[in-house]
Amino acid sequence: MRIAFFSDIHANLPALEAVLADIKNQAPDFVFCLGDLVGYNIWPNEVATLIRQNGIPTLAGNYDYGIGRNSDDCGCAYKSEEEKAWGKASIRFTNKSTTDETRRYLRNLPRHMQLDFELQGDSPVRMLMVHGSPRRINEYLHIDRPEKSLRRMMSQAQAHIMLFGHTHIPYHRVLEEESGEEIRFRHAVNIGSVGKPKDGDPRACYAILEWDDLRLLRAADDVRVHFRRVQYELEKAAKAVEESALPDAYADMLRTAR
Repeated sequence: MRIAFFSDIHANLPALEAVLADIKNQAPDFVFCLGDLVGYNIWPNEVATLIRQNGIPTLAGNYDYGIGRNSDDCGCAYKSEEEKAWGKASIRFTNKSTTDETRRYLRNLPRHMQLDFELQGDSPVRMLMVHGSPRRINEYLHIDRPEKSLRRMMSQAQAHIMLFGHTHIPYHRVLEEESGEEIRFRHAVNIGSVGKPKDGDPRACYAILEWDDLRLLRAADDVRVHFRRVQYELEKAAKAVEESALPDAYADMLRTAR
């Protein structure tokens, strides 16, 4: 089984087009999008349309949630007054640019998606997809989240495998725990960002999960995660920002992935 997951496109149409082409070449069994289709670039409607045309099940990200309700709050966490000013300019631009049809689509996206795999002779394995966390759409699950906290969160959500985005930095953490007399494993996977990476690599990022047998979680490597990095027309996306009313800082962020 191979499943592709992507997230945080943020209106970067060239990046999304390149990722969808790469996913097609990888030929996974399923494809899911974990939200934040809009914000920070000029193509919110085109991104939403392309995802809908491809029939990809999609979650609401925090930015989608705000724009879907014509709000001036994207649920983002900005660190400085300068970043807050850029953020206000971005959500103002995005609200002005988003069509009523796109807004309705964003407003009706689900908060969570779940797959339950019924295993022969074994207990079900639950795969949970969220944007931020099971608790809040805009909660950041950074890579340094204490293992005890992450394990407790997944246990409360009854999730053996949890996929999420929002931080724009990919990682895969394997959490060991005792289940009766057995050692079993949970997997927490941040799938990174298609359209606005923040890990120093400006290429678009998405993840493919794969396994060979549905009798999962007995060994740490039962679930394998492959982070795919995809080149795209970055300068087209950056110059689109610079030629718009959006802050030029967002073009610099695309080039530096910071």
